[in-house]
Amino acid sequence: MGADVTTLSVGDLVVAPFQWSDNTCPACLDGIQTRCEHGGTFGAPGTDGGQGEAVRVPEGDGTLVAVPGGLEGTDPALLTGLLALTDVAATGLHGAVLAGVTQGSTVAVVGDGAVGLSAVLGATTVLGAERVILMSRHTDRAELGRRFGATDVVAERGEEGVAKVLELTGGLGVRHVVEAVGTPESWEMSLGMARVGGRVGAVGVPHTSPQLGIFTPFRQHLTLSFGVAPARRYLPDLLTRVLAGTYDAGAVFDLTIPLDSVADGYRAMDERRSIKTVLVP
Repeated sequence: MGADVTTLSVGDLVVAPFQWSDNTCPACLDGIQTRCEHGGTFGAPGTDGGQGEAVRVPEGDGTLVAVPGGLEGTDPALLTGLLALTDVAATGLHGAVLAGVTQGSTVAVVGDGAVGLSAVLGATTVLGAERVILMSRHTDRAELGRRFGATDVVAERGEEGVAKVLELTGGLGVRHVVEAVGTPESWEMSLGMARVGGRVGAVGVPHTSPQLGIFTPFRQHLTLSFGVAPARRYLPDLLTRVLAGTYDAGAVFDLTIPLDSVADGYRAMDERRSIKTVLVP
């Protein structure tokens, strides 16, 4: 450890978000650690990635969260739950937060990947949503979604999917939508199923650069909130829940493979044979 690291000890079991941050700058204090003035992303050019036996972590005090009891005091069955907190669990929850989900809310989640499923879990377990409509056409993912608290599963896509959500909500649509894909199609669905005055919380990375028309949100009085999820913001609370056995975040991991077979893990996820893959030494 660097000489300036004061909150950690050698041998600690720690959880590291997918981006590092000092957790003291104005952006961090506002809960947006992914825009830290001194932050960065693991795996970016010139930095260590997370898929190795050892990783250098800049800003150790601000980035890493120590697990009480260390490795010896942690139930091995909970390690995948802790791993999920580094990204997908926090990202899914952030989508629900951006969508304004509160106690008793009705929510639609567009996307049944690890982030979308984590949004279901976060919306129900942390924020208290009463009804969650999950857009999913994969049996295994739909089953996990129901385990996480989804009350309805809609397999249809596009206009048919929107029509089904409107049917389930008496023609009104939903007040809270989590967009967890990032494609033009998923955005179109999200806007189409949001009721007047609703909120869309988007955490799906827009790799395909969807062009959003402003007229529909303007006419429908919609609030659109999106951004790279600050996992560090949610880590302390979610870590406590995982250790207490009340937050089953690790259930999204359904394939475990050796570190040197990482390409097989990506292939399995790309081909929808795995929701999320764990790499082990």
